[in-house]
Amino acid sequence: MSKTILLCFSILIINHLAAQPELENAATVERNVIYGMYSGLALVMDVYYPEQPNGYAVLQISGSGWTRPLGYEARILNHQGHVKSDGEPLLEAGYTVFSINHRATPRFTYPAQVEDAQRAVRFIRFHANRYGINPDLIGAIGGSSGGHLVSMLGVLGGDEFQRDDSPINLVNAKVQSVIARAAPASFIKGQDANYFLGFREKERLVEGSIEYRIAKEASPISHVTPDDAPILLVHGDADETVLFSQSERMFAKLQKAGVPSKLVGIEGGGHGFNFSGAANLPDLPKIYIQWMDKHLRGF
Repeated sequence: MSKTILLCFSILIINHLAAQPELENAATVERNVIYGMYSGLALVMDVYYPEQPNGYAVLQISGSGWTRPLGYEARILNHQGHVKSDGEPLLEAGYTVFSINHRATPRFTYPAQVEDAQRAVRFIRFHANRYGINPDLIGAIGGSSGGHLVSMLGVLGGDEFQRDDSPINLVNAKVQSVIARAAPASFIKGQDANYFLGFREKERLVEGSIEYRIAKEASPISHVTPDDAPILLVHGDADETVLFSQSERMFAKLQKAGVPSKLVGIEGGGHGFNFSGAANLPDLPKIYIQWMDKHLRGF
């Protein structure tokens, strides 16, 4: 093998390894666990085990705009910085963290992403004994498009998108605690995501149209009912990608329905898990753990 080929091969290996998030508080990691297959396409997740497990699981979904590049070298969704930001505090607190990849636009539009998120919850719940977690109390955390998906996991009934009668697909997909950062709440008012929904804006805004109906169906705010999972909303008030008003409206709807909820506004915070530009950023890891402990562990 020539030195040039050997060097290129070494660089490819290094780049691959660098892409895999290394979480300091993980005792062990299971990489690329297949939680479902879609027409031969593997849906994968990484499972991070804590040093001292508390017996509870949290599903983590990174933001992506629901989209990935079409090329074979596209970076996998759960290899982003969101995983460390979300996962390390949870691992330190004893939570087993499941970070997922899902189908994405432009090849796959709504509801593929929601279907995959629900499938991941079903898979985790079905294999609860294997992972040493409580199947009845599962949390979810995500930001931006990931925040939208975890919100859907908290407000939907959990029996949607059961494509067949396989044992895993018959398991309920509702989670019991949600942390949603900068999450789109409504595709009818304030959030443009036509590429995700798969149609043009002018039809989407026509009340009574098929496009309007789908946009409403894809909006977490449309599904809020009193039996929803407790939801913590965290949002920068200077966010220009997903407006702060999205979380304000979602919070108001949750409060009206009597759902345990809280809105943490980040002064000066922009879009992204680190809330760039924020003034006096609160101790978010502490807030996240307190929320999960209260609504999963009961203290």
